[in-house]
Amino acid sequence: MYQQIYDPIGGSLLLSSALAALPLLVMFLLLGWLRVAPHIAALISLAVCMLVAVLAYGMPLAATLNLGLYGAAFGVLTVLWIIVNAIWLYNMTVKSGHFAVLRDSFARISPDPRIQAIIIAFSFGALIEALAGSGTPIAISGAMLLGIGVRPMKAVVLALVANTAPVAFGALAVPIVTLAKVSGEPFGLLGAIVGRQTPLLAAFVPLILMFIFDGKRGLRQVWPAAVVAGVAFAVSQWIAANYISVELADVFGALGSAGGLLLFLKVWTPEPCGDIEDVEPAPANVERHGGGALWLAYAPYVLIIVVFSLAQVAGIKQWLGFGTFRFAWPGLEIANAAGAPVATQFVLNALSATGTLLLFAGVLSALLLRVRPGVAVEIYGATLKQLRWAIPTVLCVLALAFVMNYSGQTITLGRWMAQTGSAFAFLSPVIGWLGVAVTGSDNSSNALFGALQVAAAQETGMRPALLAAANASGGVLGKMISPQSLAVGAAAVGVIGQEGIIFRKTIGWSLLLLLALSVLVYLQAGPLAWMLP
Repeated sequence: MYQQIYDPIGGSLLLSSALAALPLLVMFLLLGWLRVAPHIAALISLAVCMLVAVLAYGMPLAATLNLGLYGAAFGVLTVLWIIVNAIWLYNMTVKSGHFAVLRDSFARISPDPRIQAIIIAFSFGALIEALAGSGTPIAISGAMLLGIGVRPMKAVVLALVANTAPVAFGALAVPIVTLAKVSGEPFGLLGAIVGRQTPLLAAFVPLILMFIFDGKRGLRQVWPAAVVAGVAFAVSQWIAANYISVELADVFGALGSAGGLLLFLKVWTPEPCGDIEDVEPAPANVERHGGGALWLAYAPYVLIIVVFSLAQVAGIKQWLGFGTFRFAWPGLEIANAAGAPVATQFVLNALSATGTLLLFAGVLSALLLRVRPGVAVEIYGATLKQLRWAIPTVLCVLALAFVMNYSGQTITLGRWMAQTGSAFAFLSPVIGWLGVAVTGSDNSSNALFGALQVAAAQETGMRPALLAAANASGGVLGKMISPQSLAVGAAAVGVIGQEGIIFRKTIGWSLLLLLALSVLVYLQAGPLAWMLP
């Protein structure tokens, strides 16, 4: 059995943290500045991570390699299975011609592509995050932005930044459920506090999107619509999280944002924008389609919402659960520093997995769109070919995350930051950000650091629920720079191999929003404590 140690370098958390951070620094350096191909960067970073685990943390080589295999297997079901089926569904709508109808319908709402981008990336993306999560909204909204004429690089950056708003409550608030379990704090209280943090950031996200889309001109001409969409989302998410349902906070936010914007567009029209860099000009005459054609164009996305909603119904959820198998990963025995066993359980949820539900929605969509079985299979094969370089990237990134987590490297980083006393309120969101940057999942970050946040709060005399919630809120800002998210976005828009460029375009926004959140949490621990329930 391997027992974790969190200060292997001379008993110093500072020196140990410097070494534990090395795999992430290598990853970001290779991707962001040296422009190394992402699958190569991920493989090199994984090798560095394994060397740190073996040479510094004393993990046996066999266990380290087994952990990498465990992480890769986890990635197949939780990431790749989702990406492949999400992109397959989108490719079918393009191949069958129905996405062109959908694009025309967006143009009927507003001919301005900037308004369309808010609806697709922010409002619709939040709705998909609410029901599916796991990178699905990045893949689908990124691909949809391509369909309205946005060039690939700009489309993926918009999709990643827009996904900031809903992640903490994604997949029907599963990250908050996990946080409540590991922290011991009440689920409703955690949801309410997160609902008084992330909406304040979400209100500004559409303004950021407009700056990314069209620079200062976009802000000057479209800020009223961006403010309406952002504030409507923030108010709806806040009301739902505090007074209606934590699980449905993103659903309310997405619908409130879309509804508020559509109503506003009835009384306000943006100035003509002319040509926009990296955006193809919209056609002069937009075809008006009948109700039947519009229904078919929207049907795949309606089916996604229906399938994921039905999957949460008690009886159906129980039936889907029969396809779930749990077993301890063979050959792995790990204990934490206190000697308690660390769970290494592998969950194979064949029927209820997000990717499986997307596959089912895709099959139903093929039937509705009258895509012949042979053509659907052919499109699936083309999708796999399209993702051929994203697949090894995701596998290496997940392997790296598992080795970092189970060897103790990630906890070393968190514990070192937890030594900062009262300043920990400022750094608390940074730990959540770091967790998602490593694992690609707010749920995983909460599982990893939720208890640590509570322990640090008790040592410093701060409110445990505040710091636990800050972990979830900070995590949403790490999503846009997570190597997993970068791989998903690049694959969705067809720029595989350019993840480093995407990283450089998103890291600034991630750090800026993280700074704003850290200041907010620090103030909520002191003079703004009245904001909390």
